[in-house]
Amino acid sequence: MHRVLLPLLLLLLVAGCGASTTASNGRLRVVAAENFWGSIAAQLGGNRVQVTSLIHDPATDPHDYEPTPADARALAEAQLALVNGVGYDPWAPKLIDANPVSGRDVITVGDLVGAKAGGNPHLWYSPQDVQRTIDAIAAAYRKLDPAHAGYYDRRRATFSARTLAGYQSLIASIRNRYAGVPVGASESIFEPLAQSLGLKLLTPDSLLKAVSEGTDPTAAAKSEADRQVSTRRIKVWIYNSQNATPDVQRLTSQARAKGIPVTTITETLAPASATFQEWQSRQLRALEQALAKGTGR
Repeated sequence: MHRVLLPLLLLLLVAGCGASTTASNGRLRVVAAENFWGSIAAQLGGNRVQVTSLIHDPATDPHDYEPTPADARALAEAQLALVNGVGYDPWAPKLIDANPVSGRDVITVGDLVGAKAGGNPHLWYSPQDVQRTIDAIAAAYRKLDPAHAGYYDRRRATFSARTLAGYQSLIASIRNRYAGVPVGASESIFEPLAQSLGLKLLTPDSLLKAVSEGTDPTAAAKSEADRQVSTRRIKVWIYNSQNATPDVQRLTSQARAKGIPVTTITETLAPASATFQEWQSRQLRALEQALAKGTGR
């Protein structure tokens, strides 16, 4: 992936993109590889930052994203670059490294939270990792713009305690009511959230990872997932509509045919204009409704 385009972008950066990290209109220039992190960064920075998110189309599978020359220029000019890491956006650090800039900060969320190479990269579905990223972004803003440190501290406190209150309340409510309920999922994106919600994710790990990484699940894993659906061992089926492989489509259709409630999640903000908390809360409410239907509670 990116074998042809990425080297060309790197060449363009080295040859002709003299980066400037001067803020636009006095605001910090922030570039997020993905719009879920970009949404958080924009809300934490308020009118003191200018945030650009590179992956923002809900119809795009981020795993297959090809960076553009505009992406390369944006990262070259960023004062703060925010990338996910853990192999999710491998093109981003390559573009950043191709144009080193003194004073630029880079937050790699995977490194921040101690995610291991080859681990689950879907860190924005972990409420704990989201909070650690919030704190890191606010700290970076204070460092880059110390004259307005108090402003960033206040926005961080308000965002964590008030803006995310509905999202946090939904997580607590689902965990209290449905902890231990067996569910199935189409890929590993749901795994961090399932753990936080206390749900029992039965789908074989190898299938979750294979679908996420774009490889073919083993016959044994597919057979086990089929059995879980056909025998209604799972109460709800959760699938990522941005990565609906033939296996996922088949399992989703089988779940519906068996009367198992199906709910959808996405990798990036849907719609793209939504905030992180609006997007996540909408998905959590849909999941809560599916759990209520699937369990009769």
